[in-house]
Amino acid sequence: MTTFDQRKDAYENKFAHDEELRFKATARRNKLLGLWAAEKLGKSGAEADAYAKSVVVADFEEAGEEDVVRKVKNDFALARIAVADAEIRTVMSELLIKAADEIQAGR
Repeated sequence: MTTFDQRKDAYENKFAHDEELRFKATARRNKLLGLWAAEKLGKSGAEADAYAKSVVVADFEEAGEEDVVRKVKNDFALARIAVADAEIRTVMSELLIKAADEIQAGR
């Protein structure tokens, strides 16, 4: 195997590893967002956990995070809870950082 092949393999492995970490961080962020939203919706315990899972599943509807924002926003609207899109997006950004830190710490 040449040095070029070794470099290529190392780059591909790093890319795959980084993508896996990004996927895990996004999924964890969505769960944390679901728990945050569940609290605002008055849910707790198993009901909050189930809601958080539904937020994670919502992310598989389309590429990007718009499907998650739409789900949480619609659920707030149905419950007549006023939360601005900007607040949801800010919380999502903060929770992504928290999720990535937790994953890197091995939690």
